[in-house]
Amino acid sequence: MINTIPAIAVFFKPRMYGTRYLKELGDRAVVTWSLTEPAGGIQDMTWTPTVNRFQAVLHANGTIDLSYNDVHAQDAIVGVYPEVAGASEREIASIPSGATPGASPNLDIRRLRLTAVNGVFLDGAIETAGPVLPEGDSAAAGVVYRVCVSRTKPAGGCTADTDGLVWSIFGVRARGRASSGSRYFASGSGVRPNVTVQGNTISVRGTLPAGYKAGEQLYVSAAAQGPGAAAPADQVPPQLVQLTGVNSPAVDFSSVKRQDGPYAVAYESFHYLKPPRAMDLTCTVIKALGDKYDFLAYYSDFRIDNPEAGTSSTGPLGGGPAGGAVTGIGAEQRNLASYCSQGRFQWQYIQPVYVGANQMAEYPPAGVVDSNRHNILAYEHELTERTSNGKIPPYDYAMSQIGHEMGHRWAAFVSAKVNGETIQLGPTHWARGLQAPVAFPYQRPVEASAMGGGVWQDNYDGTFTQLDDDYYVPATGWSYLDLYLMGFISPSEVPDFFILRNLTPAGRDRNGHPIFRADRTKVTIQDVIAVEGPRLPDVDHSQKDFNTGMVVVVEHGKVPSAELLEKTNGIRLRWMDYWTTTTGHRSTMTSEP
Repeated sequence: MINTIPAIAVFFKPRMYGTRYLKELGDRAVVTWSLTEPAGGIQDMTWTPTVNRFQAVLHANGTIDLSYNDVHAQDAIVGVYPEVAGASEREIASIPSGATPGASPNLDIRRLRLTAVNGVFLDGAIETAGPVLPEGDSAAAGVVYRVCVSRTKPAGGCTADTDGLVWSIFGVRARGRASSGSRYFASGSGVRPNVTVQGNTISVRGTLPAGYKAGEQLYVSAAAQGPGAAAPADQVPPQLVQLTGVNSPAVDFSSVKRQDGPYAVAYESFHYLKPPRAMDLTCTVIKALGDKYDFLAYYSDFRIDNPEAGTSSTGPLGGGPAGGAVTGIGAEQRNLASYCSQGRFQWQYIQPVYVGANQMAEYPPAGVVDSNRHNILAYEHELTERTSNGKIPPYDYAMSQIGHEMGHRWAAFVSAKVNGETIQLGPTHWARGLQAPVAFPYQRPVEASAMGGGVWQDNYDGTFTQLDDDYYVPATGWSYLDLYLMGFISPSEVPDFFILRNLTPAGRDRNGHPIFRADRTKVTIQDVIAVEGPRLPDVDHSQKDFNTGMVVVVEHGKVPSAELLEKTNGIRLRWMDYWTTTTGHRSTMTSEP
């Protein structure tokens, strides 16, 4: 938020909604909020609304009063963010480093500079003997530069594990199937992701973490490392410098004193635990239990720092027990070693799902109603008709989440070539207008793919009725295109489909289904193959048996709660049934440690 727009964060938390009130008086303006956290949805932490009431009083003399009446939410940002104009710079340190025999000129560090900017930003610039490889140069992929700031002298120099502040600059391959270029991005506490490359200098900018104050004595160091190297090519050894001209804008409002300032920006963030890196989670499991998982799903009994209950997914796109790459799906195998896999592991949750979140509930609580068609309770009547206990199918939200995320192992990345035009059908979820009916429905007669798209009825008058939309609630199965990309059906089994473009609302039918005017383009599976090539291994040689590891994650030193174990096991059992049903019994799923 710093220097993006002037802001007063009274209680800034994404996805809150409710009523705001404004009262203007002669010497002040009063703004009051009465909000709830999001409720009832698959990405929510509560089934019912919560109470959050707070107020800001903006006095004519510039004083700001923030007060809180009743706050249920535990995570938010509180602070004042004036725009920091101009470019007041103050050099903190300029540390020379000698020539390093054998180091490439772009990795041979000659100087590390630290500069305070406007009293709030810290710039770290690494100067090298020769030009830094520019973005776009494929040789930059895998290059790493680091700047480290620590209260104690790091014994091993500047590494990813150095205590304190570590800002890392990574050279990575640019996205895209045909791309051979590269780009840089920065990672670390408070650092901005964008990186500046100018001649022999590569630099980053960020803010100091909470607790760092002007006048402190700190150890500063830097390192440069080549692609795939186990050790740095060159380092600037730790040097003791005095932090001047910059404060951390992150403060503890309950303990900060007037004399601690002034602050160009001041805020306090309230948050949950930061989750481990996805690759570290996976390596922990595979190193302990072996490389025998196609998928890994993580569940925890503590909340993590994410405003949504769900998780995105990632993975190296391994080839299962037989190894080898899957081609013709618009995505390429990558980076197996970073996941500690010899070739089997394919896809995973990025972070654990909290046991208290809606999507880990076996059933919604009794007595709760909801008319939002993206929430499960809006479908309660039709879903209870297929069960014997008068309840919706168990762990329905959990199946929506795991089915959708693990489906990203194959979808939705492909394009099609129709009459010489290449049409993107995704790029990550199927386009809203893609005709994607489910081949083997999970629980309703008419379902759109778990990966997006819709079920569209052609009214043959230029309009189309949307019988099911592109949202993945309730849990749904896979389209014919999905099943082809997964290797479970042949090209000849994929019916011709279509994509609607230029969608324009045109009312609703008698059953409440939305109607749109649109331009229809017919698509065949051969149009997809014309762009991506055939799916290999083909249906006769593709993997059919899969194994998912269900991993419970706890805080260090604690044991998993009975609730966490019970719910994870319930999800495990439903996941195996879901997989068999939605693949038309053409594939099996186990969950064996």
